[in-house]
Amino acid sequence: MTLILGLTGGIASGKSTVSRFFQSLTIPVIDADIVAREVMKPGSDTLKKVSETFGVSVIKEDGTLNRKKLGSIVFHDSKKLSDLNQIVHGAVYQLMEKEKQSLIDAGHDLIVMDIPLLFETGYDQRVDEVMLVYVDQATQIKRLMTRDQLSVPEAEARIRSQWAMEDKVAKADTIIDNTGTIEKTKEQVHEWIIQKGFSAPDIPMV
Repeated sequence: MTLILGLTGGIASGKSTVSRFFQSLTIPVIDADIVAREVMKPGSDTLKKVSETFGVSVIKEDGTLNRKKLGSIVFHDSKKLSDLNQIVHGAVYQLMEKEKQSLIDAGHDLIVMDIPLLFETGYDQRVDEVMLVYVDQATQIKRLMTRDQLSVPEAEARIRSQWAMEDKVAKADTIIDNTGTIEKTKEQVHEWIIQKGFSAPDIPMV
């Protein structure tokens, strides 16, 4: 029987690092962000709805989504963020479910669903277990500012747009502490894989 693992975390918590590690072990990962980019391709119905809702300024001249512009709109307005989620998430999760079923049919015993807003969208009800990548808020703000070149207020607004990390900790089945080194994070994931009875090769050195 296939185990469906929901992988999530707070923004800039290091979830992508864990996701890439699963992939390095040849464990299939369905990435919600990649699927979202697929459904938001130039000319797509989803992107058209986003443009109609938030204005043509969120579309670049080449027809692609201006993510920074859209973010500046929705991360400071919970109603607009909710409107965006309603437009995008239905299309994203429909495609994710299709990919998941294909992997189940192919006989994979473990499938990772990499979903940033796992709890916020209620998708935790569709997975067997939830793994949360955790960092404290000070670390989260620092990493987010560095990664996206944001001010403190901008970083805090993006963090507030998601569930509080403490609320996610309370609902997750497994916590991966990513406040230390990447090696320590990989060791925790590797340990979980072995505890679950899945075959796992040695941790890659790169």
